[in-house]
Amino acid sequence: MLGLAGGAAGIGLAYAALRLLVRIGPANLPRLNELAIDMPTLGFAFFASLFSGVLFSLMPVLKGAGVRMSGSGTNVTALRSVGRTSTQSKERHRASNVLVVAQLALALILLISSGLMIRTFQALENVNPGFTKPESIQIFRIWLPLSQVPREEQVAPTEVAIRDKLAAIPGVREVAFSSTVPLDGRLNWDPVWAENKVYDSGHPPPTRTFRYVSPGYFAATGTKIMAGRDITWTEFHNHRPVALVSENMARELWGTADAALGKRIHEPGPKPTWREIVGVIEDVRNTGSQFKAPSIVYFPAVMENGYGNSLYVQRPVAYTLRTDRAGTESLLNEARASVWSVNSNLPVFLVSTMKDLYDESLATTSFTLVMLAIAGTMALLLGIVGIYGVMSYAVSQRTREMGIRLALGAEPKRLKRMFVGNGLVLVGAGVAIGLAAAAGLTRLMKSLLFGISSIDPTIYIAMPVVLVAAALLASYLPARRASRIDPVDALRLE
Repeated sequence: MLGLAGGAAGIGLAYAALRLLVRIGPANLPRLNELAIDMPTLGFAFFASLFSGVLFSLMPVLKGAGVRMSGSGTNVTALRSVGRTSTQSKERHRASNVLVVAQLALALILLISSGLMIRTFQALENVNPGFTKPESIQIFRIWLPLSQVPREEQVAPTEVAIRDKLAAIPGVREVAFSSTVPLDGRLNWDPVWAENKVYDSGHPPPTRTFRYVSPGYFAATGTKIMAGRDITWTEFHNHRPVALVSENMARELWGTADAALGKRIHEPGPKPTWREIVGVIEDVRNTGSQFKAPSIVYFPAVMENGYGNSLYVQRPVAYTLRTDRAGTESLLNEARASVWSVNSNLPVFLVSTMKDLYDESLATTSFTLVMLAIAGTMALLLGIVGIYGVMSYAVSQRTREMGIRLALGAEPKRLKRMFVGNGLVLVGAGVAIGLAAAAGLTRLMKSLLFGISSIDPTIYIAMPVVLVAAALLASYLPARRASRIDPVDALRLE
């Protein structure tokens, strides 16, 4: 009955927790909304509860049966062990103590795991992603198909006309367009050749991430120009052979950001054009704060002789607007109207803010954090309940002993210290085992961690302190009750 009652309570808690997880879970987690407590789940919970109740009931039953079937001398010992003046033996405490130690060790493992995820999340939030104030950056995409803009020469002017319309919207401070934006999941990469660099025959140079941008793109995203300058509109309209590179690429190839200025690179293609580097851009974590910033080459969104084409243009582009109105419906309505004032047949799609993309990139980490925090909290509660149960049971079994001690002049403080000391012994054993197990198991979390070690000193000190403090409280309550026993009433008890 106790097992089934616990199972029923657990199902209720699981249902409430599941609803919460579905609401806060990452949108990109497959089939998240389909999670539910179905009949197989209920069946498992029922049999697990029943099995637990039967298993832990059989253990003392079998032990008792073994005593009764033993010899006469043991029978006398067994009878004496339940006599009126006997106290609870260490042997009878052993099973419950082992269970509590195991609970505490598991609780500490989960607490350390959730603590490491909290530290990881803090480290990720402190990382500079390569853009500023993402909540003020509005993003949407458009596509200029051949059916709407048949000539390549018309693509860039159309995109610039839309850009100018968007710049006129009240509250918009900066506008630009590009082939991709950070964290949008769209990646272009190819080898890049640098002038005066020797490459092995048959082995092309390393691939670099490409992004095609208009002037003003870095002002719109808040990305710093570490050396040099941005592309000018004159260079853009006249198709000048210029480019920009990320700081990590500049350091890799030329040692410093300033040394990269004036150097030339080119993309793949027959008879490529050498393009002069006019600026070096701070590193951008293109796929998320938890991943290393790739080396990026920034080309103008329109280029002569790009990839062997007489005129290379970007038909699908993302517009980036920096404004305090980002994410509002009024801004989106005005942005759509601006696009349609240039061409009423162009769809506006994949509307989001940079903050949305940033939060989505951290969704898996934050969801794992929530899951581990829930598991750690539940494990901590179970450990506390275990210690409280063991201490309370010990008090109930030692009531006569407490009465005799108090009648003989024992101070209540000593009784409190005795029970709290017993609790500390259990906690110490659980913490020692939990720390050893966590040191090995948390190494499996390395792929989820960022900016910290799997054996982080702060977490490995703080979490045992939390566990010890909670366990002390769970031990103190029954200890206080024991110290308040009336000796006369205690001595009357069987």
